Amino acid sequence: MDRTLLGGLTPSAFLKRHWQKRPLLIRGAIPGFQDPLTLRKLIAFSGNDACEARLIISDNSKHQVLFGPFSPKVFRELPEKNWTLLVQGVNHVCREARDLLYRFAFLPYSRLDDVMVSYAAPGGGVGPHFDSYDVFLLQGRGRRRWEVGTQSNLDLVPDSELKILQRFHPDGVCVLRRGDMLYLPPRFAHNGTALDSCVTYSIGFRAPAYEELKTQFLAHLEDYLHIDGQYRDPGLKPTPHPGRLGNDMINQVAAAMSRIRWSRTDVATFLGRYLSEPKPHIVLDRPPDLDYRAFSRRAQAEGIEVHPALPLLYLGKQAFINGEAVVMEPAIEQAVILLANRRRLTAKQARSARRALPTLHGWYGNGYIRLGNGDPN
Repeated sequence: MDRTLLGGLTPSAFLKRHWQKRPLLIRGAIPGFQDPLTLRKLIAFSGNDACEARLIISDNSKHQVLFGPFSPKVFRELPEKNWTLLVQGVNHVCREARDLLYRFAFLPYSRLDDVMVSYAAPGGGVGPHFDSYDVFLLQGRGRRRWEVGTQSNLDLVPDSELKILQRFHPDGVCVLRRGDMLYLPPRFAHNGTALDSCVTYSIGFRAPAYEELKTQFLAHLEDYLHIDGQYRDPGLKPTPHPGRLGNDMINQVAAAMSRIRWSRTDVATFLGRYLSEPKPHIVLDRPPDLDYRAFSRRAQAEGIEVHPALPLLYLGKQAFINGEAVVMEPAIEQAVILLANRRRLTAKQARSARRALPTLHGWYGNGYIRLGNGDPN
């Protein structure tokens, strides 16, 4: 990878010194960065169901929050200053945003979340806040001033639609220009303000709360673990206290419940399924029907890429996509692993993976992968 992305640090050095530890300001992280998005394009994405959009209009310390999708008409009625458009999941609909995301492939895809793009008019911002995840803030056109601080008091303003800190005490200030980037670990307080019309690309990394994982894991166990048998009490005796919960029943049910067990393999399978699911608002459209022969011909001529909203993960002999676990037979293993790591197969790679094409044809029919966008050479 280009060493400028991390300010001259190797990925190993960055992870050791900064990841989840302390911020890093990187001047010229992407030299000559060509901002791929105009406001017009971002407005179009804000009306796309594959993205989630918010519009924040500020008036002194008050913030009005509107939720998308938005029509272009909304933006013709905005003031000249003090508003921000936030569009999440831009990598789902914009190849340049996906390519930007994959610059960070030294980090596991199981941690990747999405690219959020914000356009701010002068003075625009969302107020001082903190995130529960790691984020890289890459500046496109314009300038944004960032105030950053460490603080133990993370109380939020009550009754606000935004999670704004009640008291914010920055430790430092920096101004980002085109190509500059700021890395922030989780729970570092920060406040960004547009000095002029500007665009910021936020590359975020998911970190599920254990409470969320607990809920989903228990649902997973409910689907995949079973306890045979039924409560029985053939030796039941008459009781003078019919309203009392009996010890015999408690003991028998406790013994049955103690048979619930899970292993590290169960946890791994759960994580593969859970982390490979798309976000709830994503709908996979069925592609045009292609029989296997037509699919194979086009795949070997055009290449293949994973649906941009779907993680593809693997562990051992299993691959995980769209919340499903797939056993990787020897015929498909190499191709699926390459596809998971690169997110796409070039036409040449597809030709070398002919034995995997029947499986990939099924994935194509389900909308998990797309034809094209690979290097045709």
